[in-house]
Amino acid sequence: MISRRLSALLAALALALLWAGCVTDRTTIAPSNPRIDASATAAQLRPGDTMIVSLLGIPEPLTSSVQIDEQGLIRLQYIGAVTAAGLNTAELSQSIRDSYIAKNFYTTLEVSVNVTERYVYIGGEVQRPGRIPWSPDLTLAKAVQSAGGFTLYAKENKVTLTRDRKAYDFDVRLAQRQPAEDPLLFPGDSIQVPRSAF
Repeated sequence: MISRRLSALLAALALALLWAGCVTDRTTIAPSNPRIDASATAAQLRPGDTMIVSLLGIPEPLTSSVQIDEQGLIRLQYIGAVTAAGLNTAELSQSIRDSYIAKNFYTTLEVSVNVTERYVYIGGEVQRPGRIPWSPDLTLAKAVQSAGGFTLYAKENKVTLTRDRKAYDFDVRLAQRQPAEDPLLFPGDSIQVPRSAF
């Protein structure tokens, strides 16, 4: 009798294990691209931005075309280097004004900063590598299209986006299929499309 109960228990256990093996976990993880910290805004100036700085309200108004260097600085007559990256145009205008007044070049001054050119850069396995004019709606997939699309040898699922000296790998085909996976680009972003091994 004990052996019959033991046999029935073992049979029930075997049936339970068999049933558990037939049930599969139907939850699948959807592929996704990285999320980039977007605490900075596109209004913030970045290395590579070109602008016109005008000094007004002085006896001899002065206009200079300057570009923010890799250290985030611009250089202006008489006052030298001024930090520009990370500021917006109004903040930079105030900083330039304060520097000229603090160094006693002028007692009163108006400063105007107008950004003229902002770009993203794309290289590697695209038809037309180089710089692309930035616009507020420019995404990674649109930048690839603006560069003529991928070459035959492009590794489309491992495109590197570099922003603020941090690199992120993106699947651009996924970004093209799912707009939520297509990140907005900021001025100064750099895109590198690697060559596929096949």
